Amino acid sequence: MALALALALALLAPHAMAPGKDSLLNVCMDAKHHKREPGPEGKLYEQCSPWKDNACCTANTTSEAHKDQSLLYNFNWKHCGVMPPKCKRHFIQDTCLYECSPNLGPWIQQVDSSWRRERILHVPLCREDCEEWWEDCKDARTCKENWHKGWNWATGTNRCPWGFMCRAFREVFPRPKDLCEKIWSGSFRYSPERRGSGRCVQMWFDPAQGNPNAAVARFYAERKGSPPAPERDRAVRALPCSALLLLPLALLLGALGSVGSMD
Repeated sequence: MALALALALALLAPHAMAPGKDSLLNVCMDAKHHKREPGPEGKLYEQCSPWKDNACCTANTTSEAHKDQSLLYNFNWKHCGVMPPKCKRHFIQDTCLYECSPNLGPWIQQVDSSWRRERILHVPLCREDCEEWWEDCKDARTCKENWHKGWNWATGTNRCPWGFMCRAFREVFPRPKDLCEKIWSGSFRYSPERRGSGRCVQMWFDPAQGNPNAAVARFYAERKGSPPAPERDRAVRALPCSALLLLPLALLLGALGSVGSMD
């Protein structure tokens, strides 16, 4: 029986050990509009174009991301009046990062949701990204600090819940940290690190200089050491048929060995 167990482990070990930092790199999350795997798109719409060489999104997704009321999630940016263009561009860029980036693997978490199986949590967003976002949106208006939940969806699009008053962003989010960390249920974490440090994720970057978030993802993947549960589950699902087909043979050999030892 010991021989059978050893054979079974030998068959499975290379694949069971496969998950690690590399399984957190260059991946797409399992969500509503994401591709299964990242790859080149040729052309992406306007602000999403930096990801065109390696993207988890499609051109149609990026086009929808630029609309005031997108078909992606039926979310209305104008729930408290027209959002100033300088503010809206940050939300578009935020959507592009979420939909297109293949460099969010270290922060992907499983969720039990009707519209996605995975989300991002505590992505360290560079301080300039948070501060510029807040500065350009401080005079825009909203009625909620968490835009992930709690809306009135009676009309099919998000409206302010009864009793919630529209206020300036600077009142709802007193600091850049509040905006980055609260607006999407902790998807982002305000990082004290600056762009170019290799320690924080950038929403904005020059594609001519390459995607800086690839190095950031690698840094945090190496720090994690072992993969989270979703990655281990993916590895089990990815076991090749050859290993699974040979496993019964290993167990049969073990059974025959046990019979022989009793003679």
